Amino acid sequence: MKRKFHLWWLIAMLLPFLAKATGPQKVYTGIYLMNLYDLNLDEHSFYADFYVWFKWKGDIDPTGIEFVNMVEKWGMSQETFEDTIITLEGGWNYQGYRVEGRFFHPFELERFPLDKHQLEIHLEHPDYPANALVFVKDSTSAPIFFRPEMKLAGWDIIGSGLVSQLHNYGTDFGNPDYPATNFSDFIFRFTITRPYSYFFLKLLLPLTIVIMAALGAMLFFPSYVDARISLPVGSLLTAVFLQQSYSDALPDVGYMVLMDKIYLLAYALIAAVMFQLILTGNKLRLFKKKEMDLNRVKKKEHKMAAIFLGLYFLGILALVILH
Repeated sequence: MKRKFHLWWLIAMLLPFLAKATGPQKVYTGIYLMNLYDLNLDEHSFYADFYVWFKWKGDIDPTGIEFVNMVEKWGMSQETFEDTIITLEGGWNYQGYRVEGRFFHPFELERFPLDKHQLEIHLEHPDYPANALVFVKDSTSAPIFFRPEMKLAGWDIIGSGLVSQLHNYGTDFGNPDYPATNFSDFIFRFTITRPYSYFFLKLLLPLTIVIMAALGAMLFFPSYVDARISLPVGSLLTAVFLQQSYSDALPDVGYMVLMDKIYLLAYALIAAVMFQLILTGNKLRLFKKKEMDLNRVKKKEHKMAAIFLGLYFLGILALVILH
């Protein structure tokens, strides 16, 4: 069971009186991230290796913490700094852990490949409510929360911070003698984002080349019907394969990500090019070439190709802004 009910009665009897007189015991807490790895979008989790430490004055030992969003507790590694709690200058009690484990995070991918994620590690004490024990940020330590040399392949770390808030489970866990109450929830947050080069060079650039190849068909002389039609057809097939290549790396989601919408725009553009080429080809068959000003048709399609290309880039810009 999450809470140790056999200690609750003792806590409930003694701590409320002490809390009214002295307030909750403050525990100054700090976290330093050593390594971050194995982001699993399919399982909505990540591995973290970090140090966490506590400094406090008072009778309550705050080191019996639990990590609220820990996924694999059986695979968790947690080693103490010292064999016993030590006393620092000024009468401060001190202890800490080196922790390594997998944590849960719901990855939202609507903005892929420009998605940004705020990963979190939550810790709290299961036996002491917030009126008895509160975790606060250790402001005496340097404001650096992760190792400067730390790298996360495919991602940029753009920010981090510590937050203390109240957490109410809203349930008595099936025990009517165990009232729902607030607990001090201490959160380590760090923000990661994909580099823009991934979007522009690996995803958008190949698609843009495919689009330009499709539009290139409109630069051919109108009488070259077969060559004009083959280019957008090949571009359409290539776009389908390109979309499948990045979709295989994403989990199954019930919504369209940003890149999917960009590909829809590309498909619509290729379809418009094909429609225009078919329309021109039909006119060539219905009317004798002598009755058509082919140079005029060519100039018109050149302008349309430029308009289509402009609409392509404006559509991408609008989708990015709207997301």
